[in-house]
Amino acid sequence: MSTPTPAPTTPASTEVIEIERALTRIAYLMGRTRQHDRLMALAGVPLDRAAVALLRQIGDSEPMRPGELANRLAVEASHVTRQVQQLEKGGYVTRVPDPDDRRAQRIQITEAGQEAVDRIREMSARGMQLALSDWSPEELQKLATLFHRMVDDFLSYAAEIGAGEEAGPAARKP
Repeated sequence: MSTPTPAPTTPASTEVIEIERALTRIAYLMGRTRQHDRLMALAGVPLDRAAVALLRQIGDSEPMRPGELANRLAVEASHVTRQVQQLEKGGYVTRVPDPDDRRAQRIQITEAGQEAVDRIREMSARGMQLALSDWSPEELQKLATLFHRMVDDFLSYAAEIGAGEEAGPAARKP
């Protein structure tokens, strides 16, 4: 069990608090069961939220090992194993030999899986397009740029924290 990372010593700025509030609202709205079910019906894809998240990750990357998928999604490996089995049964993914280690396998999206991801993305993007229809192209570009930057910074921060936990308490930043 790893030691929790100490809380920052300086309080969050008003702007960061507002960003956290907005992200919490977005996560709630995007994670609602009714929203997911509607999106899956429009896309014609009968998958639960966890399977969709995994399928989208596989579709956005090269074939990878289940453990690597678990790390990218920050979930337990057993969770990925169950979801991969569901996706395999549906014909959305397949296992292929790992070229670096023939004893291991990587998970690869199938043509049907890529078609499903494309339909999900299309339906999701249409909904966003309608919700953001009053935004100018410049505003949309700025938001997209800032979102990508934020995600990249979150990932960098998570990697730093993870590296600090692996190295032990002495390696963590104060």
